Order: sequence, then C-alpha cells, then structure tokens
Amino acid sequence: MESTTRTVAELIAARRQDHRPGLWCGERVLTHAEVAGGAAARAALLADLLPPDAVPHIGVLLDNTEEFPLWLGAAALAGAAVAGINPTRRGPELARDILHTECPLLVTERAHLPLLAGLELRWGSPRASGTERGGVRVLVTDDDEYATLLAPYADAVPDPSRATPADRLLLYFTSGSTGAPKAAICSQGRLAAAGQALVRQFGVRAEDVHYICMPMFHGNAVIADWAPALAAGAGVALRRRFSASGFLADVRRYRATYFTYVGRAIQYLLATEERADDRDNPLRLGFGTEAGAVDAAAFERRFGVRLVEGYGSSEGGAAIQWAPGTPAGAVGPAKPGLVVLDPATGRECPPAVLDASGRLLNGEQAIGELVNRAPNPFEGYWRNSAAEAERRRGGAYWTGDLFYRDADGYLYFAGRTDDRIRVDGENLAAAMIENIVARYAGAVAVAVYGVPDPVTGDQVMATIAGAFDPTDFAEFLAAQPDLGTKMAPRFVRVVERMPVTATNKIHRALLRREGYACADPVWWRPPGEASYRRLTPEDARRSRAKTTMTSQDRAFCGHDSSSSSCAARDSNPGPAD
Repeated sequence: MESTTRTVAELIAARRQDHRPGLWCGERVLTHAEVAGGAAARAALLADLLPPDAVPHIGVLLDNTEEFPLWLGAAALAGAAVAGINPTRRGPELARDILHTECPLLVTERAHLPLLAGLELRWGSPRASGTERGGVRVLVTDDDEYATLLAPYADAVPDPSRATPADRLLLYFTSGSTGAPKAAICSQGRLAAAGQALVRQFGVRAEDVHYICMPMFHGNAVIADWAPALAAGAGVALRRRFSASGFLADVRRYRATYFTYVGRAIQYLLATEERADDRDNPLRLGFGTEAGAVDAAAFERRFGVRLVEGYGSSEGGAAIQWAPGTPAGAVGPAKPGLVVLDPATGRECPPAVLDASGRLLNGEQAIGELVNRAPNPFEGYWRNSAAEAERRRGGAYWTGDLFYRDADGYLYFAGRTDDRIRVDGENLAAAMIENIVARYAGAVAVAVYGVPDPVTGDQVMATIAGAFDPTDFAEFLAAQPDLGTKMAPRFVRVVERMPVTATNKIHRALLRREGYACADPVWWRPPGEASYRRLTPEDARRSRAKTTMTSQDRAFCGHDSSSSSCAARDSNPGPAD
C-alpha cells in the first residue's frame, strides 16, 4: 500500500478484493477479503451495540485467535479503540483495567470467563442484553450467541470514510512503579505510519507471512508485526500463545518469513533441543527487544535468521535502532534530538569513559535519563494527566529510562529511573507486588525490587522483616487472587529490621545493590518450582557468574503452551517447554 495511506481503516478496506490467503489460525485460513469482510461485520455490530453516549472503546480479553485482528480491523473501520486486556492480571486489578479504559463492551472467549467471575464491572446500558458482567456487555467469541449476533452483518462492506488519522485505535497498558498501569494511546495515523515505516525498513513484501507469537494485547505484536503486514498486504499467522517447542514447526507450516519477540523468547527458543535441520526454515528476519548480542548471534548461527534489536518506549516517544558498527553492549546510535540528561539539573551528562573491556568508569557522571528533544509521536495516556506531565517536560519527552552515551554517540541502556521490574519482557509495578506481599501474616515490613536476571531483564526479589516460613509463604502467594503470573518473588530476604534512610524511608538502593549476596538468610524459588528453599552460597555464585557473563551483552529496545496452534512483547512469553 502507498506510503500516503493515512488510516488503518484504509489499509483494511484496500484488501476487500484480495482473495489470497491472508490469515492463518490453526487449521482455519481466511483470505484477505474475508478478513476485511469480517472486520466490516464486527464494525457494524459494534455500531449497533454501543450506547449513543458511550466512549467507543472495546476491551479485548483474548489469546491470539483470529478474533483479535478482526476486532482491531473493526475498531479501525468504526472509529473506535481497542483496549488490550492482559489475561495475566487478576481480580480487582483486572477489573480496574477494563473500567479505567471505559469499555462498555468486552470481547473474550470461554477460556477467560473464570477471570471475570465475581468482578464488579459496574455501569450498564439499557440496551445491554445477553451475557453480561455488571453492566459491561461481554461477547464470548466461541459461543452460539456470538455467531447469532454477527449473522445479520455478514454482507457488510468495509467503509473507511468514517475514520480519521487522529482517531484513537489502541489503548495498551504500560506499567509504572507507583500505581496501576497506564493506558498509552495510539491513533490510526500513528499505527498506519509505523506499519509503513517498518515495511520500508525491512522490505516487507506482499508475499511475506508474519508470524505473531507474542501476545496481541501488547504493543509489540500489533505495532511491529500486525501493522507492517497490513501495510504491505502480507499474510499473518497466529499462535494462540508462545511455544518454544512449536515455533519452528509453525514457521515451516505457515511459510513464515518475519516474526517479533520480546523478553526471553529467544532464550527459550535456544533452549530447545538442537537439530541438524534447524536452518531449514523460511524465516529471513526477527525484530524485537532484549535478546542480547550473545543470544542474537547464537540464534543466527543455529537458525540462519538475523535478529534486529532496538529500543523503543511503549508510548512512542523515543526509539533507537541498531546500526552496523554499533559496539558490543550498545543499543545503537543516538538520532538527532536524543540526549542523556541529569534528571536533577536538566544538563547533558558527559560522555561515558569505558575501559578496554567496555566497563563504565564514570557511571555516576555519565548515566542520566534518556530524553527526546525532537518532535515525537507520543499521544498521551488515557485519563492520566499526571503521568503525561511526567513524560512531557520542557517541551521534551522524558523516557524514564537510564542510559549513557559514549564519545562516538552510541547509547547504552543502564536501568530504569523508578521501581519498575522487567520480567519476561513485561514491566511490573513493585508497589503493587509489595501491597500483596504485605498481607502475609508474618510480615512487619516489606520491600519489593528487581535484581538482575541471568539472561535479560529482572527477577522479583522481596525483603521481609518479621517471621517467615517458606511453606506458608508459598501457600499464601498461591491464594492471592490479584497476584499475576509473573509477580511471585523469585528471592526472599528475611531481616530482623528493614534498612531505612535518614528520613526513615526504606533503603531500596541498598537492598538492590546487595541483592541476594547478603549476610541475611535468603530463600529462593528455582525456575519451574512452586516451593522455596534456602539459597546456598553455590546457588548464589552460579547466578552471579551468569549475570556477569551476560550483562554487558544486553540491549534494551511468554508463557509456553506447546499444545496451542493459533498462527499470525506488555507478554505472553514464559518458560520454555
């Protein structure tokens, strides 16, 4: 499609007469024309279901099934917005995401109905009927009522005339450290432009097939995978949930040429059993974040596929792309407008001084916050002016991420300015985990923070002052309805008294610095285990050695279900099978 296309709705409508296969989901195959028609049918249904005074938002609580891209297309044609709802959220926090984004309609599937049981999703519409949860109408895509609702709209024609570039299209959640996740806004114009830019950058062709195995509630899958496929008229193959063991079989089955990843997905793929024919695949490119230089090289050696790493804030306010000549450990060169500033003074930090091995010698002076002074596409957060003000200061976009810049202009990621913990490619809010752990009966005081993961990102660590029993604690965590699947602490340090600063605040910097290499007893939950045991000196030495070996190779930019097979990185990546 021409680069002058201004809306996603136009990209959808352009495929109306395209009868090539366009969407694969397990055994089901839809042509591009059927995808466009299905989006039009859902857009017409949406117009009839939305109350006249409702905000045109649709919550989508789905795995990567065919319904997810169909509802994205429907929202585009209807001038509405999709709020991707994370199925790893639980209880009141899940309800908060739906209510905060003011979704009068929630699209889900039977597998996720237990997540909604007992939630108070209260506001109603006099027109609402059928399956409901306290006023938010719920459409269950795999029940008979849904098919009956859609049937009258089967002949709908995609009409892009109602859409404008400024229309909200995506509300996707990005977590902070001191409260609930923020819903970042992405308009039709921004998403269409992003898709077209990636088409140009990677030479995406109409005959390509994009494999979407990262969760579509996350911006990575939609912006970096679905949007360029749509812009180029390429096919899309969906995997219901990421599976390391099923990855290569899917790629061959769907003749996939492109995929995206976040977090530890590449590590999980490399952990699968190596076979002599691993390089016998049609892939030509993977695009994502946090694979790290070592694993990216190993992936290319084994599978013959180049990985392109980059940094991008979820909100679109800043981006860094790797380029040839980028030093080991660096993310990429700084584009015009990207600077590293001292958050306290607003002045630019001096260049980093590195020794021969790449070790930073002047971190205290060189590390600052990455700021974009150039024009950028950040479009704000839904109903969160305070968070917007934190990002937009002095006419610039402040990323909230720490970087340093070398004398040649290359940027290196150095951490986060707040208490975000990044696990498997997802940012978790430490304060929220802290509030849950504080319910533990033996806890007098609790601090939660991140410690380096041996491969990439962080692991969750908690310090508890008070009484601690490992069996009771594991049972306590299992009973917490709002504890997400990636929130359980990997390490628990037990202290008599919580260390505090001179102002009696918890000394988080000290706790982070000491990590699990401390004099106090530390309990840990090894990967794949539900119970805690004492961390031995040998355990700690092995983990420290892995971290030291891989940390300099990291670059900043789920869940493995080997039986899932729907074909087409908040994620939802997780442990490899």
